[in-house]
Amino acid sequence: MNLSNLKPAEGSIKNRKRIGRGTGSGRGGTSTRGHKGAGSRSGYSSKVGFEGGQMPLQRRVPKVGFKNANRVEYVGVNLDVLQSLVEKFNLSTVDFETLKTHGLVSKNDIVKILGRGELKAKLEVKAHAFTATAQKAIEAAGGSVVKL
Repeated sequence: MNLSNLKPAEGSIKNRKRIGRGTGSGRGGTSTRGHKGAGSRSGYSSKVGFEGGQMPLQRRVPKVGFKNANRVEYVGVNLDVLQSLVEKFNLSTVDFETLKTHGLVSKNDIVKILGRGELKAKLEVKAHAFTATAQKAIEAAGGSVVKL
């Protein structure tokens, strides 16, 4: 076997249906465009979401609430997660790179340390934001907080 005698599998290649080639083809007459109306004319192109004059889905569905385009979405990391990291890997500082290498955040995330659980280890924690309870707990354990 070599590149000169490769062929596609039997039956995998089919000819496309040719429209507008007479009544005998089964696709003659209106050439799959139906009778009359804008869709049957040449040059017709509909708008995105156009449903033939019926109220489009995007306008039928009720709109709820408000979403601020300038919002900042944080990825939360809790104190109990930090404690388990310290126990597993014997860390003294936790920064963005540490969290990234252990798969807790990805490269474009903004990290916020949250206050669930308890922290026993003395840690220097570097993150973009902290909740008040998390900051108190870190400092109570003898650690320090650094905002990035």
